[in-house]
Amino acid sequence: MLRALAVDDERPSLEELLYLLNADPRIGSAEGARDATEALRRINRALESGPSGPDSIDVVFLDINMPGLDGLDLARLLSGFATPPLVVFVTAHEDFAVQAFDLKAVDYVLKPVRKERLAEAVRRAAERIGSTGPRIPVSEPDPDHIPVELGGVTRFVPVEDITHVEAQGDYARLHTDRGSHLIRIPLSTLEERWRSRGFVRIHRRHLVALRHIGELRLDAGTVSVLVGSEELQVSRRHARELRELLMRRP
Repeated sequence: MLRALAVDDERPSLEELLYLLNADPRIGSAEGARDATEALRRINRALESGPSGPDSIDVVFLDINMPGLDGLDLARLLSGFATPPLVVFVTAHEDFAVQAFDLKAVDYVLKPVRKERLAEAVRRAAERIGSTGPRIPVSEPDPDHIPVELGGVTRFVPVEDITHVEAQGDYARLHTDRGSHLIRIPLSTLEERWRSRGFVRIHRRHLVALRHIGELRLDAGTVSVLVGSEELQVSRRHARELRELLMRRP
């Protein structure tokens, strides 16, 4: 049976969608997320647990018009994953169908959602998974690289090359010694994902790799760090934790 994640920022729409999904006998479990950032967090956790793990997700039923990261943005990010879940768009807008199917969506369901129409989308998803078998990766998703778009080409940047990350609205700019790359992932998501890899928040706008910090500077009560040739300010709330981490650094 399918394990589903429904994503919609409007609570009544999300609750109705979850009700219909849970009533379908082909759906083993259906959970909800109120925005794409939360959904991305859950999908990352699902991929880490593996295709048969307790958090695994087979199909995402995804609204398009959401604040911040919208449904199409999330689908584009998922398309770069090694083993992404299937995507069914559930939206009130007819205008994005071409883009949706360009992103290999299984189906495009218009609101208000009819039970029979949603059942058809579930059938297509179940058929797609049944025809390909369990979506087991040839190799594990590579946690050491992050996909970025450059001139219409997807490239994979080694995480160890990233010196720091800068928040730019709903985007994040990855900085390396050779340049920078803009991705549409919130800084908070990268902070959570890369905490175990030695990245630490030093400011509401900056996430820094400890191994790339060359100097810690104190000047008239302000704290900053030197990362390569760039000096970055450290906020007061993060200064103490940063100093302790640097003192413990090998």
